[in-house]
Amino acid sequence: MPDHASSPENKKHPRPAASFIARQFTRPKVYRTLPGLRDWGVPPARLREWGIIGPGFNVTSQTDPEDVLGLIRRLRPQNCGFNLVRFGGARDGGYLIPDDLDGIEYCFSPGVNTISDFENQLADRGIRSFLADYSVEAPPVLRREFTFDKKFLGSSNDEQFMTLASWKNKYLRDYADDLILQMDIEGAEYEVLLNVSDELLSQFRIIVIEFHSLQLVFEPIVFRFLSVCFEKLLKSFEVVHIHPNNCGGIVQRGMIEVPMTMEFTFLNKRRVRTKSPVQSFPHPLDFPNDPAGRKMNLPSCWFKDV
Repeated sequence: MPDHASSPENKKHPRPAASFIARQFTRPKVYRTLPGLRDWGVPPARLREWGIIGPGFNVTSQTDPEDVLGLIRRLRPQNCGFNLVRFGGARDGGYLIPDDLDGIEYCFSPGVNTISDFENQLADRGIRSFLADYSVEAPPVLRREFTFDKKFLGSSNDEQFMTLASWKNKYLRDYADDLILQMDIEGAEYEVLLNVSDELLSQFRIIVIEFHSLQLVFEPIVFRFLSVCFEKLLKSFEVVHIHPNNCGGIVQRGMIEVPMTMEFTFLNKRRVRTKSPVQSFPHPLDFPNDPAGRKMNLPSCWFKDV
């Protein structure tokens, strides 16, 4: 069962774990009971097969595998009539998006730290970006197309945090045309998604989100939170691409393999031309987030039956 921790240099957006969901993603609660299981004669290989050795797992309560597979099936990427193009560099900070940018003027991009390659390339196409990150004083690249707020994106508004709705209203209150959202905020994506209205979410034509701590899908209480977030997106969007971040590991339960961190690209359903399942991964334009890290492809259960 592959499993290794993210490297500190690849943490793009350090921030406090302020919510219940974030605490679920960071609380240590593993290994304490495993010596007893070994005393009962359960070999480590069998424990790994059951998926109960890994960060964030306990051995007393596990999500039904069919529920996990059901969610994975609903998230399978679809060909929607547009080629995918890569924006950003050939490592962390680069993403595949549909080549459907005509008419888009603005991108909202929370989580900056030292990387703005994605937004920089959008600016070359005439798309302005609103960037936000409380952990830095300014984006690494200064362009007239960039507008920066020294705040984290979250579920409330104060000196350190702002909601997506308040951020959008600050600059584009009456703007009703399509937008892009690119969000890598180290676990806070879940509270942002729970907080945002369906109306605002549907204004985005393309959404790219890096989802963290996905291995916790095997915990029933967290599975419910994850499902609500993904189902909210699936009401208005199709998944068009998934890329596992090789800075994290993979947790396996039986035939189900879940990378801890993955980048999802969504296309608004009103833009879909055709729809058919993507049959193979990786995409030719996929590159590892960490070139020096281990190779990691999207597990097959995410795009075909196992």
